[in-house]
Amino acid sequence: MEPLRKHSGLVYPLNRANIDTDQIIPKQFLKRIERQGFGQFLFYHWRFEDDGNPRQNFSLNEEKYRGTSILVAGENFGCGSSREHAPWALQDYGFKVIIAPSFADIFYNNCFKNGILPVVLEENVVQSLIEKAEKEQYELTVNLEEQIVQDSTGLQESFSISSYQKEMLLNGWDEIAVTLRQADKIDQYEQKLVKN
Repeated sequence: MEPLRKHSGLVYPLNRANIDTDQIIPKQFLKRIERQGFGQFLFYHWRFEDDGNPRQNFSLNEEKYRGTSILVAGENFGCGSSREHAPWALQDYGFKVIIAPSFADIFYNNCFKNGILPVVLEENVVQSLIEKAEKEQYELTVNLEEQIVQDSTGLQESFSISSYQKEMLLNGWDEIAVTLRQADKIDQYEQKLVKN
C-alpha cells in the first residue's frame, strides 16, 4: 500500500445514510479475487441504467465530480455484509478518504487494511461539507499526521484515530507488512523448531 500522510482532493457528496456494502459493490461483481478492477462497478445500480448506460440523475456521473478522491456521506456508512470488496471498489475508483458521522465497524476496519482513511466527524459538520460540495467544486485537505480536516476558507476539524491504525496508514503497511517486520524473529523461532 502507499503511505497516506496528507491528502488534498475534490469532495464527492453523497447525502445518504445507511449506505450498505451491496450498494457500494453489488454481489454480481464479486467473482474476482484480486483487488483491482472493482471501481468500474462502484455504486453500480445508482450509476447505471439496466442497459449499462450512465444514469443522468446520479451525481457521481456529473463532470464536476470527475476525479474526486474524498467521499463525504451520511451516518452508518458501509453497513450490511462484511465484504472487503467494498473498500476495494472505493479505492479502485480513486477514493482515498471517506468522511461520515459513523461507519459500520467491519467496513471501518477494512478501510485501514486497504489504505483508505475513514474519518468520523460530527453530523452537522458532515452535512455542511456535503452542502458545500453540492453547490460547487469543493476541495479538502486531510492531514493524518496532525489528524485535521481543513479547507481554504478556515474550516479546521480534528478527528480521532488509534495509534496502530495511524501508523499503518502513515507507513503504507497492511497486516502482512506488519508481520514481515518481525521476519528475523520468525526465522529464529522456526530454526529452533527444526533443531528440536
